[in-house]
Parts: sequence; structure tokens; C-alpha cells
Amino acid sequence: MRAFQLVGWQQPPELREVPVPEPGPGQVLVKVGGAGACHSDLHIMEAPGPPPGFATELPFTLGHENAGWVERAGPGVTGLAPGEPVMVYGPWGCGVCANCREGRENYCQKASGQGGGLGGGHDGGMAEYLLVPAARSLIPLGTLDPRQAAPLSDAGLTSYHAVKRSLHLLGPGSTAVVIGTGGLGQMAIQMVRALSAATTVVAVDTDAGKLETAKRMGADEVLLSGEEAVTRIKDITGQQGAQLVQDMVGIDPTLRMAARMARVLGHLTIVGLGGGALPINFSSPPHECSVASPYWGSLPELMEVITLAQQQKIKMRVEHFPLERANDAYQRLHDGKIQGRAVITPHP
Repeated sequence: MRAFQLVGWQQPPELREVPVPEPGPGQVLVKVGGAGACHSDLHIMEAPGPPPGFATELPFTLGHENAGWVERAGPGVTGLAPGEPVMVYGPWGCGVCANCREGRENYCQKASGQGGGLGGGHDGGMAEYLLVPAARSLIPLGTLDPRQAAPLSDAGLTSYHAVKRSLHLLGPGSTAVVIGTGGLGQMAIQMVRALSAATTVVAVDTDAGKLETAKRMGADEVLLSGEEAVTRIKDITGQQGAQLVQDMVGIDPTLRMAARMARVLGHLTIVGLGGGALPINFSSPPHECSVASPYWGSLPELMEVITLAQQQKIKMRVEHFPLERANDAYQRLHDGKIQGRAVITPHP
């Protein structure tokens, strides 16, 4: 089969021929319909060497945001029929620790929880077939098309989890700010809309075109990033700041801006992997403002995300690329030219 693999650090990945894996006991082979291209992949591809805790040896197949159809199951697997459309839950933990037992394999206490294509020791889904090590990681998609639904497994789940943990702060009269309105930010806007319809959602970005998209996705107000955006947030919140500020970028300027937009007893959530640092002193962020960097989400939360998509409460803007154009997709992602999410489709 064909697989899009990283063969060397700071080198473009290559499309290579590799054997089709055979599922063992408890495992499932999935025919990949869609594999999302994520900024996390760019961080791996551009790294000078293995990041800390990286357990996968080169070469390996990229792609941690996957959906497809059950091809065949290994011995002992029940409840999954060949041809059934499924979503692949990305974080693969040990399955037996306390967090995994609660479905929070993203916070597995024994394994990395990184899953396939992200350094957890497994190949990812940018190939014609993906071997999933445990059937529990597959969720039926029902009527959803795997080619469209694939980004829900990361962009959707990550945004959903980041919003859901702050729901107790939201409601009538509350304000939520989303900084960065790419694929993740667009989903975050929709998640606030779906989970707390009475909350005022403000989108902030440097790209006017992306802000127009954010408006269509449900943002009540859109602001160009900078000093005027901080002033406007303060004005619409009675100088208090927003209950929830989500930084989907995570670079120094956006983090500094986020701290100025947040309020006392609010939440500042760092979702983006830009590598910036948040300055912290007695006065900033505001007093008792909780700062968190959530990672992905739980398996039950992914089931909830799929339900929202089935009910058409959320949608992802998707641009499809065949497997042989995967490098083109990543270049466009790097250049900021993907409006929603780039999805690689090995079986168009």
C-alpha cells in the first residue's frame, strides 16, 4: 500500500510503498477515508530531531486525525462490521490505568497517549490502511462521511474539550474570546455556540478573510488582532475581561494579548502549539484566572462531538487532497492558505 512517511528530520515526507498490516488479536484494520493535516505534524516535520518523549523510529507514517471504514478485524473483535464507517479516537493509551478506564486515554498514566503518527510508536493514517491497536478506539460514524468527518477526531475534539471544561463560567451575559480562526478556531467558535448559545463569542485574528469565515461560523463579533481588540473586549465586558479566552495560536504576542483580555476568576486556555511563553506575575494574568493547556479530549467527548455533527450543530470546512498531493497540503498549511482543514483522501 502507499503511505506518506517521514523519512528524515527536517526533510519533506515521502510517498512510499509499505506492506499492508495484518490485524492481530483485538486489532482492527481500517480503510482510510480521510486523514487530517494538522499543525502538530508540521512541528514534527520541522524538528531537528526526535522531540522529548518521541517513541517512533523513522520512517513512520504521519496522520493522527483519521476516519474510514472497517476493512477487517483481528481475533476477538466483536461489534464492528466490515465496511462500517468509523472515527478513530487518536490518543492511544494503555487502556487499564485509572484515566484510561474513564475514557481519558489522552492522559494515560502509563503510555504517551499520543497515538498513531504522533510519536507514540505507531504509524498514522496517511496511508491506504491504518492498523488500530484496540477496537475501543473506533466509534461508529453512522451517516457521516469519513472524508468529511476526519477532522472531528482532533480539531473537533480538542476544541470541544477546551470549551467544555469552562462551561461553568459561560451562560447569559458571558463572553468567550477565540484567538486564531483557522481550523481549530472555527471549531471552537461552533462549540461555544452549541454548548452555550447565550454566550457572546468574539473571534480575533490577523487575517480579515478568516474573520469573515469566523462570522459565518457563528462569531458575534470579529476583531483584527492588536491593541484595539483588547480595548474592544474590555468595552463589551464592562472593563472586566472575558470569562473564557482561548488562544488557538500559542505564540508570544497572542499569549500576551490573551492575558490582557481575560478577567479575574476567568479561564485562559492555551490550545495552540506555537511555542510561546505566557508571562506570569502578581497582576497578570488577572487574579485567580486559571491557565490551562488541555491536550486533545476523552473518548466519551468524541462520541458527543460526533453526535453534534450528526445533528448538524457543527460543521468543518474541508479541503481534500489525494495522497500524492500531501506535501502540497502541508505547504499550503504552512503558508496559511488552508481556510478550514486539509484532509488527505487515500481512497477518493
